[in-house]
Amino acid sequence: MNRKPPKTPKPRKPPKPIDHKAQAKRAALNALRRAQRHAERAGVKLSEWEGEFLGSVTDRLKTFGRAFGDPEKGAPGQALSALQTVKLKEITAKAKGEKKELKRRPFRRKPGS
Repeated sequence: MNRKPPKTPKPRKPPKPIDHKAQAKRAALNALRRAQRHAERAGVKLSEWEGEFLGSVTDRLKTFGRAFGDPEKGAPGQALSALQTVKLKEITAKAKGEKKELKRRPFRRKPGS
């Protein structure tokens, strides 16, 4: 019988560390592209400001890796500030044709006070 000796397995390379900044940058760029694509497909006319917002944020992400300079305006690992994220969600909802209702209620006095 002619048997071959068993092969020794190759040593595995350690996994690459996750680059959270690059991951956040890719996610933000994809979200911006998705919002633009939804608006184009649905035929929704974005205002001049909204179009400029999407373009300028995309440019800043590609250039700097994040779209805001002040670290107080967003989380350390995020590519968009909190307000930019909210505005992007509003633009995406407008492009999809979703009407977002305000969930806030006015301040009222408690009964019996």
